Amino acid sequence: MAPIALLSVSDKRGLVPLAEALHHRYGYQLLSSGGTAKALREAGLPVTPVADHTGAPEILGGRVKTLHPHIHGGILARRGDASHEADLVAHDIAPIDVVVVNLYPFRETVADPEVSWETAIENIDIGGPTMVRSAAKNHAHVAVLTAPDQYNRFLAELDASGGAPKDAVRRQLAVEAFAHTAAYDAAITRWMQARPELSGADDPTAADLPWLEALPLRQRLRYGENPHQHASWYSAAKAGWGGAIQLQGKELSTNNLLDLEAALATVREFGYGASGSHPASRAAAVVVKHTNPCGVAIGDGTAAALNRALDADRVSAFGGIVALNGCVDATAARELTSLFLECVVAPAFAPEAREILAAKANLRLLELAPAAIDGAGRDHVRSILGGVLVQDLDDQPVSPDDWTVATERIPTDSEREDLCFAWQLVRHVRSNAIVVARDGQSLGVGAGQMNRVGSAQIALEAAGDHSRGAVLASDGFFPFDDTVRLAAEHGITAVIHPGGSKRDGDSIQACNELGLSMLLTGRRHFLH
Repeated sequence: MAPIALLSVSDKRGLVPLAEALHHRYGYQLLSSGGTAKALREAGLPVTPVADHTGAPEILGGRVKTLHPHIHGGILARRGDASHEADLVAHDIAPIDVVVVNLYPFRETVADPEVSWETAIENIDIGGPTMVRSAAKNHAHVAVLTAPDQYNRFLAELDASGGAPKDAVRRQLAVEAFAHTAAYDAAITRWMQARPELSGADDPTAADLPWLEALPLRQRLRYGENPHQHASWYSAAKAGWGGAIQLQGKELSTNNLLDLEAALATVREFGYGASGSHPASRAAAVVVKHTNPCGVAIGDGTAAALNRALDADRVSAFGGIVALNGCVDATAARELTSLFLECVVAPAFAPEAREILAAKANLRLLELAPAAIDGAGRDHVRSILGGVLVQDLDDQPVSPDDWTVATERIPTDSEREDLCFAWQLVRHVRSNAIVVARDGQSLGVGAGQMNRVGSAQIALEAAGDHSRGAVLASDGFFPFDDTVRLAAEHGITAVIHPGGSKRDGDSIQACNELGLSMLLTGRRHFLH
């Protein structure tokens, strides 16, 4: 009897080459249904419809297709078990040896904030997870594939082993399959918990529902932040960094990913890409070292913004991570090759830019589409001993109309623009955070100091003479007037901070005395 491969996939990438190899090279009979069967027939492959195999038609508008003993008996039967084999013979059930299933695109469906409850529910797969779990449970006899990126690896294993996958391969595929269904169920639970249609959603006790996030393993990293630490990267297949395409360069490291996240969050302040929920209104570039931006700028085009961001601090930029919010062209590419960098992320790279950057073979280039960012959700998750903390991302749009002038002198229009730019940047700097900026360019960044005036000293010293006529932003309020007085000594003309200190009056009085303007935002942006 020819071995049987059951194929039922929503994501049809790589489907036909896999099916061709299974059928032509290894003699598998192809069993399928719906759109998958249609795709295989159109490719000229012989395929047995599931309804013919089971003798039962699809019912309930396709909701029931594969939930049948001829499917699950064939998957779950233990080969060599006399009672199981007797049942197969008695009920005329053929064993199924390979199961290729990926699930209805629930995450992609609910990424649309306007999706209705009914549409989302119809995109919850039932038969698919059931087949995946059956095959994964019986991995001693059945191989289960749940993602297109497994296909070539599986075929290579068949080539190496003469057509029969080894036990270790089936076992690893089973682990990946259970991770796949766990992540799928977690995505459904998370979405339903957040919907107003859920009974009790306005009840505070609803918050007691457990926070769930099961993500499949994407990559085992070489090490963690340091060589003695083990590390792994778990990510949804198409959301967030899981949707990034690495175009060239060395394997990503833990520190690369942490820095890329910081750089991307900062550059998104100015929009990202030409589509998505927040398209770029002006070109922006960010250079990050150790999760803190060391150079940020806007400009007339990607190359101009990049040049200005690097000029902000070329010493710190060496070995840094760059994020750009527009397509990388040839001019920007040449600028990127002017110094050693670890990674570059952008929504797109022009072909001529790819050719130029290919000379830097180790430079990691990541193309991250706006759609992948939009599909990532808005939770910020950090681990603590024995648990996780989950909060909203601090990515609310800046609202200058809500700010108040606290001083006698009102900021000029150019100062307001600089204050807005500095405020967009300072919330991406580790607290205590101070940013000095002017004309859409960072001039000095003070990060992570245990007192605010210490961060101010670092930022102002980095800016040097360029601080004269510039502005200063602080992520938290000024507890004393020392930061304002230090800023004035360096030629700062305007400052912006949340306000809220019992001693705000001291800092306001110092500004009035020294001729500075002060804006209060009413919103703090600590980052730890």
